[in-house]
Amino acid sequence: MPKRQRHYSIFSPPSLSMSELVKTTLDHDSTDMLIEKWLEHRNNAHDAYHEWFRDVRERKLYHRTTSHMKQVIAWNKGEFVPENVFCRTVDTGRLIPLDRTWTTHVYHHHSMSERKLSMLPVVFTMLPELMLLRGMHDTGCDEIYIIVTDLKRQEMDDVTEYFKLVCRHCFGIPCKPSIERRIQAEHMRLSHTLLRQRRTPCFPQIDLTLRAILYEKRPRFLVLFSHQTTSYSQIFFTHPSYVPDEEIFYDYPTGCPNPCCTDDCEMIRFPRRGLETAPVLQIKVPKKNRKRQPRVRAREMCNWIDCDVCFSEEVHTSSSSSESSNGSSEGSADGSDESGSSTSSGGSTKPTVIGQLCSKCKLVKYCSPEHQRMDWEEHKRVCVRT
Repeated sequence: MPKRQRHYSIFSPPSLSMSELVKTTLDHDSTDMLIEKWLEHRNNAHDAYHEWFRDVRERKLYHRTTSHMKQVIAWNKGEFVPENVFCRTVDTGRLIPLDRTWTTHVYHHHSMSERKLSMLPVVFTMLPELMLLRGMHDTGCDEIYIIVTDLKRQEMDDVTEYFKLVCRHCFGIPCKPSIERRIQAEHMRLSHTLLRQRRTPCFPQIDLTLRAILYEKRPRFLVLFSHQTTSYSQIFFTHPSYVPDEEIFYDYPTGCPNPCCTDDCEMIRFPRRGLETAPVLQIKVPKKNRKRQPRVRAREMCNWIDCDVCFSEEVHTSSSSSESSNGSSEGSADGSDESGSSTSSGGSTKPTVIGQLCSKCKLVKYCSPEHQRMDWEEHKRVCVRT
């Protein structure tokens, strides 16, 4: 008997196979090429990012490392290139350079393919933001998802509020009749508004594709991109702990090439005020499915990338309102000091592991001198005496 065809509904989880948007995939080599082009492309916007990283280096937020689960950006040596800029990951607490690439899946209207428009400029426009957000995660960000629209500023604001409302109340779970009527009315209003303005893709396709990505791919974040010059592109996060820390990013550049720009002309809505302004699409899961729901874990792990030793672990449930921004204490191959112990990953009680803290930079921690030596080739690019 053939499978029953699924139909689009605003109250049930959709499938990406139902989407009519065209998917263009940019591989790791394309990302490498864009990064090299961005570094060579000197202009006011690039200089603004360079100055921001330099200011972060001068602020030296090393006092934050004494507190676990804190984000850190470190550029201590060498020229301004991704392999010399390190970011503490929110899921493992490692200090890892920003030179890791990713695969980008760009969903767009078929008219862009018919006009033979490349998706490379879409990624290039927000490349610094994507590098930072990718660098904040040790795992789960090898693939990044972008939906291309032509929404104007007010339309993007309205769509953002709609998705926050849907994910809060009825993403895959029954909702109250009053909330259901409210969502239906807002969906109808947005659909008619974008139809009158001849926006492409239409709102039902945006809604279907975005919720399908959330439901099937479970990304750390995704981007609703707008190529309108009078609008901005929105970054949605799927957990509060994935949001950049406002203590670091409060003065992050707007991305506008105009040197006299203000926050009102930002091209990328980067959450400079942390959770206060970041759209977090936290998904409620029915009780019967919560055992299968992957839990968000903030771990403090050995800084050697191939090591799975965990010194401590903090589990965030989907219903928690945690505002944790992760990080850990870390170490270098230059020398080590003994640090506190904890349990290994998984929550089960195992033999105590004594972490070895870098005696020079106090930034990273290792499980053994051998892993310190193995990681030194990379860590020496950021290790300086505090």
